Amino acid sequence: MLELLLAIALQVGTANPVAPPANPTGTAAAVVVRVQAYYQKIDKLQANFRQSYTNVIVGRTSTSDGRLYIQKPGKMRWWYRTPEEKHFFSDGETLWVYDVPNQQVFKQVLRDQLLPVAVTFLYGQGDLAKDFVPALDPGRYGVQGDVVLALTPKQPSAQYKRLWLVVDPTDYHVKESIILDGSDNVNHFKFSRLKINADAKDVVAKTFRFKPPKGVKIVEPGAPGANE
Repeated sequence: MLELLLAIALQVGTANPVAPPANPTGTAAAVVVRVQAYYQKIDKLQANFRQSYTNVIVGRTSTSDGRLYIQKPGKMRWWYRTPEEKHFFSDGETLWVYDVPNQQVFKQVLRDQLLPVAVTFLYGQGDLAKDFVPALDPGRYGVQGDVVLALTPKQPSAQYKRLWLVVDPTDYHVKESIILDGSDNVNHFKFSRLKINADAKDVVAKTFRFKPPKGVKIVEPGAPGANE
């Protein structure tokens, strides 16, 4: 579950038109500051996403597509549409994972999670520069002109070895995020059809609320599951 929450912080891009910074390149440390400052200004966003997950052991890459919604403080929804429907809901207090094909729901209380700064920076908290060693890594990901930021955790993490953010140098929003996990698997997200701080008709309170359908299996930490 923590891997998902980590990914959430890094998988957010926007196309919000803002004034370009005075120095569009700068050092890796300067890019980190600008990225974090950008997300402190965001209250809500939407984006289509494409996730490519490469398992190095089996040598196979799987691809998923869906739509992401986030609203401060702590509300989010990941709607996986293909190849199988799956939903991740958070109302700021509870995280629900609804596996539609298997008719199973996982429930977790968010306050019981010790979230890394790679998650909390999205909500205007935490300090990426304090927890990561940043470096510019041009050409590894993205397209020509993008700023590619490599983040190595200062303290070893079981969830990830390194993070990459593909950053648009005109406003420092994240276009792509890549996570190298502890087993060298790669989780790569790209975004499109981005909206921020907009009163979109499809983003309403019910977007972030979830009521388990009747008959699905509910699984909570410490319990094998229950039926409702």
